[in-house]
Amino acid sequence: MADDDLAAEWEAMADDDEDEDVGGGGTGARVLNQDEIDSLLGFDEGAGGDGDTSGIQAIVNSALVSYERLPMLEVVFDRLVRMMSTSLRNFTSDNVEVSLDNITSIRFGDYLNSIPLPAMLSVFKAEEWDNYGLLVVDSALIYSIVDVLLGGRRGTAAMRIEGRPYTTIERNLVERMVTVVLSDLSAAFDPLSPVTFRFDRLETNPRFATIARPANAAVLARLRIDMEDRGGRLELMLPYATLEPVRELLLQMFMGEKFGRDSIWETHLANELWATDIELEAVLDQVVLSLNDVLNWKPGTRLLLNASPKSTIDMRCGDVPLFVGGMGQRNGNIAVKINQKLRKM
Repeated sequence: MADDDLAAEWEAMADDDEDEDVGGGGTGARVLNQDEIDSLLGFDEGAGGDGDTSGIQAIVNSALVSYERLPMLEVVFDRLVRMMSTSLRNFTSDNVEVSLDNITSIRFGDYLNSIPLPAMLSVFKAEEWDNYGLLVVDSALIYSIVDVLLGGRRGTAAMRIEGRPYTTIERNLVERMVTVVLSDLSAAFDPLSPVTFRFDRLETNPRFATIARPANAAVLARLRIDMEDRGGRLELMLPYATLEPVRELLLQMFMGEKFGRDSIWETHLANELWATDIELEAVLDQVVLSLNDVLNWKPGTRLLLNASPKSTIDMRCGDVPLFVGGMGQRNGNIAVKINQKLRKM
């Protein structure tokens, strides 16, 4: 019965369309109202306020935040966590625990808009890759580092003073911590690809820390740093454009993966190639003649070459010139003395 009702409804709508086309006074097809259009395009403000989108906007967003997985990058961040635990303990002379919360892919513009302020945004450059990255230190970690480095007592939470800009002392202390983290990050990438991360500048406004286009993809690693009863979050942002020079290495499932290459057969093939016999041709001269002249050749016809006993001779393998030499005799045989090598081996 439900199918019959649906068919009757479609038939009624078709009749309305025909009436409109014929008489011009029919009701015509159903027109969407503004709320339905907003819901279709994903701009429905009454969807609950949880940040979820629907419709065309959801399709566009899902297409932009789905990126390939980089297995080796997870290994690099695991190394970073272990190294930071040791280096930050030496830096703060306190018991520091570093943990990796998650690694996600996100659009750069969306991340900048989601940074909880106040925070310090450290822009650093990957020298060998000629591109930039971002290191974000939240306010809780800033005050904790300042409190620890300036001799704050244990057992009391770091005091936060909101609503004022960071002082020069606070900026300098955070910059020192960022330098330590970047040094560890460089060491974490060393087994994969040597790279130097250099501190560039420290910003408090996200607009001044723009290192990529808003729609560009980026990898975001969230780290948690705990110092007994104090601590905070550290977020490391690396655009995919920065990682592009080592993308093939990051796609490996394990260190040294060869993607089907066999070094044993490569060595064997190279040895066999070096032992291969080739045929060399000594070319005295080249003469260009018409086809008619060639067809008129008869036994006894002489071909004059523009060469003398002192002329240079080209040594070729097929059509590839290899050497240039002079003609002479050796032990009663015609010989060629190689004077110049034309191709680098």
